[in-house]
Parts: sequence; C-alpha cells; structure tokens
Amino acid sequence: MADLKIGRLTLGICQTNCYFIYQEGSSEVIFIDPADQGEYIYNALKDRGFTVAGILLTHGHFDHIWGTNELRSLSGARIYAYEAEKALCEDAQTNVSDQVGRPYTVVPDVYLKDGEEVTIAGITCKLISTPGHTVGSCCYYFEDAKMLISGDTLFQESVGRTDFPTGSQSAIVRSIKEKLFVLPDDVKVYPGHGDVTSIGAEKQYNPYCQ
Repeated sequence: MADLKIGRLTLGICQTNCYFIYQEGSSEVIFIDPADQGEYIYNALKDRGFTVAGILLTHGHFDHIWGTNELRSLSGARIYAYEAEKALCEDAQTNVSDQVGRPYTVVPDVYLKDGEEVTIAGITCKLISTPGHTVGSCCYYFEDAKMLISGDTLFQESVGRTDFPTGSQSAIVRSIKEKLFVLPDDVKVYPGHGDVTSIGAEKQYNPYCQ
C-alpha cells in the first residue's frame, strides 16, 4: 500500500471533523462521517481532483450523517457502518436528529462486523467495535499508516458523551481501555471533534481512562 494521506473538513452545527483518506498519487478517497452539506463535500473534493470511492460511518448521530445521502447520490459511493448501529442510522428519534429539528435517517449499503477488514480504492482498514457513545460506535484502524479514526469514542484528553440513547459511560471506558489502548502508542488518533492526539498521549493524560 502506498503512503496514506489524510485531509479534514470541519462541518455542521457541532463542528464535526470529517476525514478523507487517500493513497499518495491517487484521486480516490475514503470519506468518513459526512457531517452535513453533502453537495459541498462532493464539490470541495472534486475541486481538489478527488472522487469518493467509499463512505464510512463511525456512528449514527445526526452530526455525523447529515451529508451522507446527498454525498452517496452524487458520488455513487457505498456507505459502510457497523452492524450494531443499524437502529441509530435508520431511526430519527434514536439518532437525535428529530430533537434538533431536522429529522434524518440513512440506510447504509453495507453493515460490517467487529474486526472486519474492508478494502476500498486499494486502502484497507479494520472496524473496531467501541460501544459506549452509542451501542454501535466504532473506530477505523488503518494499521499500515498507524492511523485511528475514533469518531466520538476517544477525544484529546476526553471521551464521548454517553447521555444520548444507547450510551453507557462504563462501556465507553471499557472500549477505550480494552480495544484502543492495546494499539501501539504512536498510533495517531483522529477524533470526531477537536484536535488530533495519539494512543500514547491518551494512555498517559486522559483523565477518564486512568
């Protein structure tokens, strides 16, 4: 696999980090968590010479999915999510979108299993189930590049909130300790909100996971 590159767009009312990952020299990207404005995402990537080969969701909350259907329609890319997140993706009440006045649902094309690897545009990543923020929250691990897309599970010196439907504080801490802190310390963590961090830094400084 060629060297992987990562770009970021920060979009929506919650300032959600949306990432696109691509191989150096390639025009195809994997886009993660289209937070809003699918047409804007599509055109912003097109202006940079990119096309969307696949769409990955870390979880089904409104601020991570509002751009999904439009981006899929424009790009023709398939949407992938963790199978345990089906209820949130497909129900506007459970994913909280109705509570913020803009009900929204998405039906992913592919539901993946915990530990399943997926290859899109020659790029392989593994889905790591990390329940807690939601029951079907997950992270995507690009092992060769030592990159982890953590969604709203792990933030810089913080963790995702757990007061929404299907959330659990004990589950999110367990997920981080048992699923993420076993990764190498130099793995870079790209969260759904806020700044980039690393596994090693969070093991040392995250007050929620000591």
